Amino acid sequence: MQDESKAPLKRTGGQILVDQLRIHGVGQIFCVPGESYLAVLDALHDADLNVTVCRQEGGAAMMAEAYGKLTGRPAACFVTRAPGATNASPGIYIAHHDATPMLVFVGQIGRGVRDRGALQELDYRAAFAPLAKWATEIDDVARIPEVISHAVHLAMSGRPGPVVISLPEDMLCETALVDDGAPALVVDAYPSARQIEELRSLLAQAERPMVILGGSRWTERAVAQFSDLAAQWEIPVTVSLRRQMLFPVDHPGFVGDLGFGPDKNLVEQVKRADLLLLIGSRLSEVPSQGYTLVDIPVPSQTLVHVYPDAGELGRVYRPTLAINASPSAFVDALREVALPGSASRRAYRDDARQAYLAWTDLSAIKSPGKLQMAEVMRFLGDRLPADAIVCNGAGNYATWVHRYYRFRAFGTQLAPTSGSMGYGVPAAVGAKRAFPDRMVVAFAGDGCFLMNGQEFATAVQYKLPIIVVVIDNGMFGTIRMHQEREYPGRISATQLNNPDFAAYARAFGGHGEQVETADEFVAAFERACASGKPSIIHCLIDPEAINPSYTLSSVRQAAIAAGR
Repeated sequence: MQDESKAPLKRTGGQILVDQLRIHGVGQIFCVPGESYLAVLDALHDADLNVTVCRQEGGAAMMAEAYGKLTGRPAACFVTRAPGATNASPGIYIAHHDATPMLVFVGQIGRGVRDRGALQELDYRAAFAPLAKWATEIDDVARIPEVISHAVHLAMSGRPGPVVISLPEDMLCETALVDDGAPALVVDAYPSARQIEELRSLLAQAERPMVILGGSRWTERAVAQFSDLAAQWEIPVTVSLRRQMLFPVDHPGFVGDLGFGPDKNLVEQVKRADLLLLIGSRLSEVPSQGYTLVDIPVPSQTLVHVYPDAGELGRVYRPTLAINASPSAFVDALREVALPGSASRRAYRDDARQAYLAWTDLSAIKSPGKLQMAEVMRFLGDRLPADAIVCNGAGNYATWVHRYYRFRAFGTQLAPTSGSMGYGVPAAVGAKRAFPDRMVVAFAGDGCFLMNGQEFATAVQYKLPIIVVVIDNGMFGTIRMHQEREYPGRISATQLNNPDFAAYARAFGGHGEQVETADEFVAAFERACASGKPSIIHCLIDPEAINPSYTLSSVRQAAIAAGR
């Protein structure tokens, strides 16, 4: 006889859905409310889940992506029908490109009016199939537990990514007697003992081995374990674009990042390597420097590729040894791997390390204008705690962060490898919701900030004391740089007329200051911290200071000299 105390209760689809999120540990919800999922909003009224109401769906999706990137577990993003769903697509794309687990729920028209061109009708399977690991629609209220279980499993297993689930509004209002699901299982793959022994043999024979770290499915423990191994092996380690938090910058083996405009010495060191151990990264266009570091399809170096998705292994580069495993599972299997000492390996590492230290020497940097970003970065490197979370979107301003900020711990970096603008502010909000006791600093260009700057209001609403550093040069700087390189002197569609961003912050109820020198920045930063409010520090920078390595004029002059 069935135990009546454990018998399922009759619940609405909205209640069943919210219960499944709780069961699967999806405790953070970012949303813009919509009439298409009122039944879910009603169920959230009594649920012990953290709900963040956002100002635009793109910001909500980016907050959910940032949460997943930091924790390795999906947050939920709820948006309404077609305009809401399409507004969320930039955040969904970031999760897709950056391999971040995320759940996106979209309110849908009622099932009885499909295919009539109803208000805000859209085929979400077709719209999001290229951006999601799975795009589906729940027609039967009784199948909600099954679909959510599969969605969480899929979002976190293999190469993580977003799952988009459409929710017809009439389905959410229906009631059903249905059993809850159980927490989803995350499938992992592990290297075999034979593969680990083959790797050990290849490493022992190599004179110039190089490790490249990237991707997701890392943990704090795995990062610490590999840091110890790299010290024992005396091997140089680099990271792919915007993945600096995967290896401590003060480690003797850290030799830089393969992002935009990397040190030419690092590029040459990678090309000189006789073995590349690629863990978690696809070595796609940016870290491969336009697919020039490694020959395609057969690399000239010995290539060991470790990746959680078997379909990626051998897709672009044919590895000597392919290992289908998540980074954390792979690193755990390396615990007993010891290498004999090697003078050539040690010298190769030390040369690369010295080149990195020279490349990131702030004392050698002098930029045009009064505000010296080198001094700002030196201050922040000393001032921020090791567990501070640093966020940014896309733009030339981010070069200062990636090249000079000293990331020392896992879970401290939020930056889109997809190159998406407008990410920094919503990412900072998502980070502060996840880790309210940690300092969160977001960098944004003037163009980048105004793509999702309205989410500063969300920070104010929830009393999240993030600090946003807006670098204002009055233009879309990256595009202007490329413009000068290809069409020197022909400025078109890149100039910006900006507001007073400090006044913007105060208008929302936050703290705002405008600065023109590094000394002013230091004082403003301390006042922002002391205010306990969400803050914006508006930094006025000379347009010529486009990059730590060159000026806008030098780019133009080089292009003219080249005959462009």
